Parts: sequence; C-alpha cells; structure tokens
Amino acid sequence: MRGPGDPAGGQHRVAVPVTAERKKVLLRLDPAVHDALARWAADELRSTNAQIEFVLRRALADAGRMPKEAGRIPRRGRPRKTDSPSEDEEP
Repeated sequence: MRGPGDPAGGQHRVAVPVTAERKKVLLRLDPAVHDALARWAADELRSTNAQIEFVLRRALADAGRMPKEAGRIPRRGRPRKTDSPSEDEEP
C-alpha cells in the first residue's frame, strides 16, 4: 500500500525539461475584422492565430514594449532538409 508521500509507488522519477506553455486567449472580433485577418494570413501562408500573434508582436516591438524574455515564434510545419545543398551552393 502506498503512503500519501509516495505517489509514484517507489518508482524513480526522471527529470523532464519544462517548456513554457503557450497561453490560450479567448478573443472576440468583429466578423469583418476576422475575415480580413484570415485573408491576410492566407496571403502570407500563416494560420489566422499565427497572424494575430505576428501583428501583436510587431505592435509591441514598434511601441518599444516587447519583453526581453519573450521567446521567438515557434516554427511550424515540416522541418527543413539539412543535408541538401542550398540554392547558393554549387552541387
């Protein structure tokens, strides 16, 4: 029987790196504003959510209010190939 101070039942614990969880926000927008953002996002091959974050980050930077501890926007999608020559290099 396990005691209250031993929730793992005597098993060893492994340290797992902690990643900062992204905040979830409910945002109410005028439908016309949302449609314009969605079209803009599609033009730049981003999701609407990524476009909103992009615009907010740009506004923070322009206003001099971007926190120094703010991480970069995570890259989404398929990873780039690292073993193929770039366009600038000759094969």
